[in-house]
Amino acid sequence: MEALINEAARIIVNSRLTLALTGAGISVESGIPDFRGAGGLWSKYDPAEYASITAFRHNPEKVWNMLREMDTLVTQAEPNPAHIGMGELEKMGFLHCIITQNIDNLHQAGGAKNVIEYHGNSSTLSCLWCGKTYAADNKRHEFPPRCECQNVLKPDVIFFGEAIPPDALNKSFNLAASAQALMLVGTSAVVSPANAIPAIAKQNGAKIIEINLERTHLTDSITDVFIQGEAGKTISLLVNEVRRIADQSAEN
Repeated sequence: MEALINEAARIIVNSRLTLALTGAGISVESGIPDFRGAGGLWSKYDPAEYASITAFRHNPEKVWNMLREMDTLVTQAEPNPAHIGMGELEKMGFLHCIITQNIDNLHQAGGAKNVIEYHGNSSTLSCLWCGKTYAADNKRHEFPPRCECQNVLKPDVIFFGEAIPPDALNKSFNLAASAQALMLVGTSAVVSPANAIPAIAKQNGAKIIEINLERTHLTDSITDVFIQGEAGKTISLLVNEVRRIADQSAEN
């Protein structure tokens, strides 16, 4: 692993534009199970029945039974060493933007500021009827949380049947087309449209660094450096090596 960490670190240090694409795997170490995995929310709740925008509009009170469980998982979670390490890479100037499919706000809690959220963020709630927005923290005493207009509030996350925010999509694709390095962390990159980002980056000459517990369909096709292991430990080692190489370069 040491040689792979060194190779990945050198790619990052030499890159003028480095991006990261993250998925559910990066937050598992924070206690948030992959929704699609064993023990995840979709093993208990049918997404079509509880996670579509049609279901929410039809019966928001019912949907909030699932949302309350999701909210409990997210609010109890703390950023793990992977989130914190990526925040450090950003502060050091070696990670320029994180594109995440997660809704848990853990990248921001870990210190990152440049985060593109494909699926929204559960820290705020909005009313579909009048448009008013609330901090989720201020509504946790209500079940279900309601707007001043008395309609049930919806978390600002993307439900099935809703489009990815156009700004997030356009910005991420433009960045991917210019990136010199792309880190894939805790994602199998099979869900559209995020799954297009690795291909866009690769086609434009970016080096792909993949950090996952298991090999993916990308590992043997476009990945340049595959590091198999937990994101927290791997990112921590990577940050230390990036710092060492950067300090060594500065001395020379």
